Amino acid sequence: MGDRGPNMPRVEIRALKEVDLKGGTVVAAFPSVGLVSTISATYMIQMLPTDQVCALESEDFPSVSMIYAKKPKFPARVYASAGHRLAIFICEMSLPSRVHRPVAYALLDWAKAHGASRIVTLEGLPTDSESPLKTEPEVWGVGSTDHARAELDKAKIEQLETGMITGVSGVLLNEGRWRNQDVIALLAEARPEVPDAHAAVALVHALDNLLADVDIDLGPLKEQAKSLEEFLHKLKQQATPVVKQEPAPGGMYG
Repeated sequence: MGDRGPNMPRVEIRALKEVDLKGGTVVAAFPSVGLVSTISATYMIQMLPTDQVCALESEDFPSVSMIYAKKPKFPARVYASAGHRLAIFICEMSLPSRVHRPVAYALLDWAKAHGASRIVTLEGLPTDSESPLKTEPEVWGVGSTDHARAELDKAKIEQLETGMITGVSGVLLNEGRWRNQDVIALLAEARPEVPDAHAAVALVHALDNLLADVDIDLGPLKEQAKSLEEFLHKLKQQATPVVKQEPAPGGMYG
């Protein structure tokens, strides 16, 4: 287990519904390069039959409410599709670095308590803005255990040889190795200066290959990529003045 000292921020998981994920997967999407994790998780939540099952809250989170369909929502939430044995954790705000560890520990504990066999965290890797735009951005994987790395090989996802993964995803990988708990990070090449829905398509495609029990239709995401990029870019611009009042660095999605 990770060190939960007296000075570590507390992260509360507020349960709304119970869910059994025995043998299933928890997908984690934190703010990332090109918003690829946010786009991917949002698309999956919309395309699959999911219900919100819990929310995460902490005194150390930025004071932000996400308004959807006239209703306020916590910016860190978990949705689940019981039939697919799948949960999707989505975080729509930049988190202060001091809460990266407690959030990762809470997610690992929650996944284990609900019977999930692995966590897959989604990330973006920044590409050179001067480089030509690829039709199919590359996706790499990193596994915390031998079993997780074997799953990447089985899904034919190239593994990252060297590099550095920061934030909650980095903590999840390290702690997963320490606990012998399967954690996989999927990283898609993304343009850092704009919301990159094309990179999100590649990321969801890799995730679809990894999840044997889930079939995700990529057609609508491919068709809507451009309009989705424009919408999220506008949303990020609108949210930045609000989030700048908080001590967390960066904009709404980082």
